[in-house]
Amino acid sequence: MKFRRFLRILLHVIFWTFTAGIAALAALIFIYGNDLPDYRKLATYAPPVATRLYAADGSLLIEYAEERRVFIDYDDIPSQLINAFVAAEDQNFWTHPGIDAQGILRAMVNNGARMLGFNTNFSGASTITQQVAKNFFLTSERSISRKIKEAILALRLERTFSKKHIMTLYLNQIFLGARAYGVGSAALMYFNKPVSELSLAQCAFLASLPKAPNDRKRAVERRNYVLRRMMEEGYITKEQADEASTEELNINSGFTEQMDAAFQYFAEDVRRQLLDVLGRETLYNQGLYIKTTIDPKLQRAASAALNKELDKYNEGKSEKLQGAIIAMNPHTGRVLAMSGGRSFSESPFNRATQAYRQIGSTIKPFVYLVALERGYSPEHLLLDAPIVGFRENGIEWKPENYDKKFLGDVPLRLSLETSRNVTTVRLAQEIGPENAIEMAQRFGVYPQNMKNVNLSMALGAGETTLQKLVSGYSAFINGGRIIEPILVDYIQDRYGRAIEGVAPEFVEWSDDLVPPEKIGISQPLVDAQSLYQIVSILQGAVERGTGRQARVDGHTIAGKTGTTNDVKDVWFIGFSKNLIAGVYLGYDTPTPLGKGAGSHMAARVFADFMKTALEDEKNQPFPIPDGLSFVRVNRRTGVAASADPDGTIITEAFKSGQKPNPVSVKKTSSSGPVVGGVF
Repeated sequence: MKFRRFLRILLHVIFWTFTAGIAALAALIFIYGNDLPDYRKLATYAPPVATRLYAADGSLLIEYAEERRVFIDYDDIPSQLINAFVAAEDQNFWTHPGIDAQGILRAMVNNGARMLGFNTNFSGASTITQQVAKNFFLTSERSISRKIKEAILALRLERTFSKKHIMTLYLNQIFLGARAYGVGSAALMYFNKPVSELSLAQCAFLASLPKAPNDRKRAVERRNYVLRRMMEEGYITKEQADEASTEELNINSGFTEQMDAAFQYFAEDVRRQLLDVLGRETLYNQGLYIKTTIDPKLQRAASAALNKELDKYNEGKSEKLQGAIIAMNPHTGRVLAMSGGRSFSESPFNRATQAYRQIGSTIKPFVYLVALERGYSPEHLLLDAPIVGFRENGIEWKPENYDKKFLGDVPLRLSLETSRNVTTVRLAQEIGPENAIEMAQRFGVYPQNMKNVNLSMALGAGETTLQKLVSGYSAFINGGRIIEPILVDYIQDRYGRAIEGVAPEFVEWSDDLVPPEKIGISQPLVDAQSLYQIVSILQGAVERGTGRQARVDGHTIAGKTGTTNDVKDVWFIGFSKNLIAGVYLGYDTPTPLGKGAGSHMAARVFADFMKTALEDEKNQPFPIPDGLSFVRVNRRTGVAASADPDGTIITEAFKSGQKPNPVSVKKTSSSGPVVGGVF
């Protein structure tokens, strides 16, 4: 009787305890369950994913991300990696309904024993499903209410989604240190390999990270703990565990960006531009595929050529000379190489795009192009003689040639090839200072709203950037059209859809291989014959003038040197038929470079770069427009070679109605002073 009574009381206790538990659970669900996030949106999980920047050849340059993540489908995650996380984090994951009663009981026993002084570890009872609920919807607040909400959400997640989907959410969302979110990113950051290539030891290491993602000191110890758990759960044998526990982890030291230093200035310029257009959220979290224009071979050649010259000059000096180089296709504007200084880590300031400097004699081709456009012949004579009494803005000014000499009457071609200052000032005075500078404005080198235009600007006193100068020179060989530098070919979102309005529109060829129609081609800025004449003169500047250091054996090259007052900045802009490059050298705080320095330094950088860039290319002369006639003339006088055969004989391009100079000019040579005026 007593036993039956005891049994009856026990059953009543169990019944009412169970009923009370159900009632308590119902009450908790009623209290907390109606104010929970909508977990159903996880059916279409689209986590923040790193944006990737690629070179023109498809090689990865860098990733932009606030949370570094590479999303991986469940079927692409190795089973050993899944088993490692289950063994370490939630051994009953595949069977529990979202919360683990056994785990809760085990945690209570372990934690109670710990509090009583026994040598046991504190342990939690959160399942992987609960961690998903917390990571997606809740904070890390340590409170009973948060744990209740976490449990309710976990139960609902299990009723709604499959175990595989929940595991996919977990392994792609969890933070694993080193700015890596998810196992895909962590595998790359720690071991520089995809998850499919991870060893058992590396899988165990990743599974050990959730408890202390930024603690590297106990990495091996925690890795080995996971291996033991995998063995206890029957996922691996003891032999496998022992072998894996002896494997060197070889974790990437520093966990830094894995990008060639040569590409950093270019990548940062792309980032700045896209940040303005796309915004931070899209650029950093939407997993964009950005195909850039950069050519890795040319980029490395450009960076190496620039640093070679800078290192040579800077040896033994405390203050370091800086510089920049940029190369692009003059017909499309695609930037193929860009370096903005000695070292991005020392200074991220991009001297190719951000530094405004006086450009010296590189302005002269635009001044001379104005004269050619107005019908001047390349052999039109200019007087190279001292100028006395020039006053500009109330200040007396005496322009001088670099060599301090005067040659008398010299042909326009010879004046530009040898970069004569006095003859250039006279030419600018003759056509008008505003007209002389207008061509540089027309070609985008100078802004349209420039003030205080004067004759000194014809010698390069105005400021602009290397990029603008290279873009302006591109019009000499692309038919006289303004082009904007292009850094990005196209951008796709994470689903492979093109993002419009950010990069130039690509026009596909039709199936029958008919080429697409050209769109958006502007009208030429200058007639083709004048452009060819200026290109021919600049070719002469490289072959026999101030740009001889820029010659590249076996290739037709044209270009112009530039040096500012006191040799504070030196330049060279040059081009072949399909490639243009510009080089700038100078101190960040304008300072004379010193004895022996000059534009030949920039020309050497150009030549070193172009030798690599053109090594596999056939020589391509500059195209000649219709309507020109070619006559052999004496380079010093512009007289036909038949009448003046002494000296250097060249082939000159004449427009219709133009012809060599008469023989009488041979006797006309004045080097005496000429009185100027007030300008």
